[in-house]
Amino acid sequence: MTRVKRGYTARRRRKKIRLFASTFIGAHSRLTRTTTQQRMRALVSSHRDRSRKKRDFRRLWITRINAVTREDRLFYSYSLFIHNLYKRQLLLNRKILSQIALSNKNCFDIISNKIINQKENTNQIKE
Repeated sequence: MTRVKRGYTARRRRKKIRLFASTFIGAHSRLTRTTTQQRMRALVSSHRDRSRKKRDFRRLWITRINAVTREDRLFYSYSLFIHNLYKRQLLLNRKILSQIALSNKNCFDIISNKIINQKENTNQIKE
């Protein structure tokens, strides 16, 4: 049976891991064992934070919309605003609404007034 030299395969594997961890600090980029551990930890964190990023942005959009809806009117909140949006079948997602609220407040006021006016009109028709 012939002798097998494994140097090339192992070196190629370690080199790939080292390239991944080249920006890490200290032993995390130099020593093979700690590099492998840090690589696993980095991949776990990136996987976890991809879904967390979506959650955080949704929270940010909701906070922005809530702040703008409460600015002018008393007793009007984000939840009422979204409820009325769905009732009127105005399909605008939270990302777009928050961008409108930040960049063009007049447009946001027009949307919210349209929702409120439609609500009053439907109440008058029912009576």
